[in-house]
Parts: sequence; structure tokens; C-alpha cells
Amino acid sequence: MRLRDKVIIVTGSTTGIGEAIARRCVAEGASVLVHGRDAARGKEVVESLGESAALCVADLTDRTAPQQIVAAAMNAWGRIDGIVNNAATNARGMLGATDDELFDRVMGINARTPLQLIRTAVEELGRTRGVVLNIGSINAYCGEPKLLAYSMSKGALMTLSRNLANALGPKGIRINHLNVGWVLTPNEYQLKIDDGLSENWPQEVGPETAVSGRLIEPAEIAAAAVYWLSEESHPISGSVIELEQYPVIGRIVTSWEE
Repeated sequence: MRLRDKVIIVTGSTTGIGEAIARRCVAEGASVLVHGRDAARGKEVVESLGESAALCVADLTDRTAPQQIVAAAMNAWGRIDGIVNNAATNARGMLGATDDELFDRVMGINARTPLQLIRTAVEELGRTRGVVLNIGSINAYCGEPKLLAYSMSKGALMTLSRNLANALGPKGIRINHLNVGWVLTPNEYQLKIDDGLSENWPQEVGPETAVSGRLIEPAEIAAAAVYWLSEESHPISGSVIELEQYPVIGRIVTSWEE
């Protein structure tokens, strides 16, 4: 039980990577604040987790959402030991389609809200010598042309992680960051269906992006997240870790033949 008696907030945890992290945290002994916009789905997740979970329904475009989330955790358990900033929007748009509205929405959800959530909880995290884990993306390094605002927001989140790890270290707060690659979440599956791919598209992904023969599963990200939320990773802070099937920087796609 690597997270016994810890209270962890996981944003965007009614589906996908966030849900997998929430479930793994509970399995490791934590109490978890499940957060999302879909109240019905959130209720299903919380009921399946039992007394170790509570729900906060909040739209991250609402600037009061960080206060709502922190208050929900404090009301439920009276402490906060960790925050996983997982919630994000991957609204797509190339340069020509990235108008002010799209840019502000993506940056607000993906970069401003994690900042404000940490700021709202900082005194409590200092009291518990807590930890923050920010869920980023390998798109932070450059990103696809159609993910301009998303990629910029993930670059900002990565800098936030490093900056606050340095600034908040003296308070005993650790902050680390996972840049994840292509993960087969329900939302990602449906997105590709909407793009016109076949129902079995995950089985058709080539080795240039999935050298193992399959995409990464949310549970595999969750397994890594537990280490960074637990005391096992103490005192490490300010780390940015890529979770992908190939080297992200300096990669040259090759084939191997004996």
C-alpha cells in the first residue's frame, strides 16, 4: 500500500488516464477526489471506488474551479497530500484556425488551471509536505501542426513544473512531470473514429509510433504515476519524464534486420 492514508486530487479522472490513476491510487491505499464535468460518469466512478473516493464536478473554464476542487477535498478528508493535474483539452487547430477564443480556452484549461490549483492548495501541500504530478505530453517539445495551442500549453505546463519545483522546494513540496506519448484512451479511440478511421484502428497502428505492436494503456501511465506520488520518489523534484515507446529527442526511425 504505497499511498496509505494519503489524500490525492486527480483532475479529469472520470475517464481515461485520470480514471486509471484514481483507481490505482485507491488500490494503493489513498483516498481520491475524483474530478470531471460529467456528473453521471463521475458518480459511477466514485461508487465503484467506494468510501475511498469523493466527487467534485467542476468545469475548468470556470475560474473558481480550483477553489471548488480544493474545498471538496478538504471537506471530505481535511487534508491534501497530492495533486495530479491531468485534465486537459486537446482542441485541434493549425495556425489559421488558432484564433483568440481557441487559444485562450486551451491555455486556460491546460496551463492556467494547474497553476491556480497549486496556488490554491499550496499552504496545505506545505503542511503535509505534499507532491504535485503534472501530466503533460511529448507534444510539449514541438507537437503536430494541428495541435498548435495544445502543444504550446503543454510546453507551458512543463516549464511550470520545473519553475515551481525550484520555488516550492523549500516548503517541502515536490513537483514532477510526466510527458506521455500516444495512449489508447476511450476519448482517443472515439476521436480517431470521428476522423474516419475504422473501428479496429488501434490494431493498424504502425511500428513507427508503436514499436511494441500496440499503444500505451492508461493503466501503464497510472503505474508510473504512483511512484511519483509516493514516498519512494522522495526527495526527487523537478523531473520531467517521457513515457513513450521510443526516444523523444534525437530519434531517427530505423528498422532492424539481422
